[in-house]
Amino acid sequence: MPITRRAALGALAASPFLAAPAVRAQAPVELTFNYPIAVGGPIARIIDGYCDDFQKANPGIRIRQVYTGSYQDSITKALTATRGGDAPDMACLLSTDMFTLIDEDVVLPWDGLPGAEAAWMDRFYPGFMENSRSGGKTWGIPFQRSTIVMYYNKEAFSAAGLNPEVAPANWTEQVEFAQKLTRRSGDNVSQWGLQIPSSGFPYWLFQALTTQNDVRLMNEAGNQTFYADPKVAEALQYWLDLAQKHKVHPAGIVEWGTTPRDFFERKVAMIWTTTGNLTNIKTNAPFAFGVAQLAAGRKPGSPTGGGNLYVFKAASEAKREAAVKFARFLTEPERAAQWGIDTGYVATSPEAWETAKMKDYVAGFPAAAVARDQLRHAVAELSTHENQRVTKALNDGLQSVLTGRSQPQPAMTAAQAEAERILRRYRG
Repeated sequence: MPITRRAALGALAASPFLAAPAVRAQAPVELTFNYPIAVGGPIARIIDGYCDDFQKANPGIRIRQVYTGSYQDSITKALTATRGGDAPDMACLLSTDMFTLIDEDVVLPWDGLPGAEAAWMDRFYPGFMENSRSGGKTWGIPFQRSTIVMYYNKEAFSAAGLNPEVAPANWTEQVEFAQKLTRRSGDNVSQWGLQIPSSGFPYWLFQALTTQNDVRLMNEAGNQTFYADPKVAEALQYWLDLAQKHKVHPAGIVEWGTTPRDFFERKVAMIWTTTGNLTNIKTNAPFAFGVAQLAAGRKPGSPTGGGNLYVFKAASEAKREAAVKFARFLTEPERAAQWGIDTGYVATSPEAWETAKMKDYVAGFPAAAVARDQLRHAVAELSTHENQRVTKALNDGLQSVLTGRSQPQPAMTAAQAEAERILRRYRG
């Protein structure tokens, strides 16, 4: 929603999130800001609007916003540019990129930057800060953050004799519901009961299952993984059984990017995906839909996900100060609330949920609060040193099982051996 300069300046004066000192620069400071898009919806237009609003409120700063593709593309481009002497000043990158950015020595902790008081950084949800802090320092500011939620077709529920207001509460019910929702004629399936994507971010969707099976995939220090734990293999067996045993889920690899479209086209009745797709689904689903917390196994749960804001070491002092001011602008409660409304991402501070606009939105659309409410069961997303390599070891193991090339326990044992080979040097 566009805001006037007067409104923006009023917010700057009124909110504790925006109490950063003005940038003291004789000439306009140009801040290069890289950002990704990982979901459907008008993200680029919204970001452009924020940059315009910020510049109107802060005429001494110019934002050069650069769309850098997917999250995977964005971290690669940021590191390549940094090595080539052309680092961004600030970037939105995965929260799980934190250890990689620290190890590459390319980012600064926010602590101690002009205007980044502890009181501001402590206002974000603790569940999001688990992937933002390490070694007593704050490396990332939560911005484009999420949890995984279930979306379901209420019309399909009604047609299958299910209560359209009640989603499956546990793994057993999830299978039972999916069996009733799967529509097949011989070997042809016109509607699957459930779809959990296994491309794009397979480790993330799988981490929901391991969390629900009461097992963690890594330690807090990011230097050890637990892929070979029997509970991890049990969680993978459950995922595999959805397709092979129960036949309520597509076999093989399910694409991340096409899962929402499959839902719109009624090819699947229940899907797991990020809450960041909420506005996309709200806008495009041609039927009544529900949003629910993920079904519980031994316990309920989901990993958090999404992107944090990082400041790069190459930024000058003036640009560092401008970066803090821009981060505070983006995360100010009124704006964070509007971001959540416009995108579906979780507004990252409790104060944002106390704004009048968010209260009104939730009152009219209760599904908007599902991901926030799930935070009490959330865990930190899989993040380690050399995160891409360690995550790839898990992703390769998952895909080998889902495509029928190996069994869960041997695949997870092999993934753990590869992760251990990479991480052992980070344990001293």
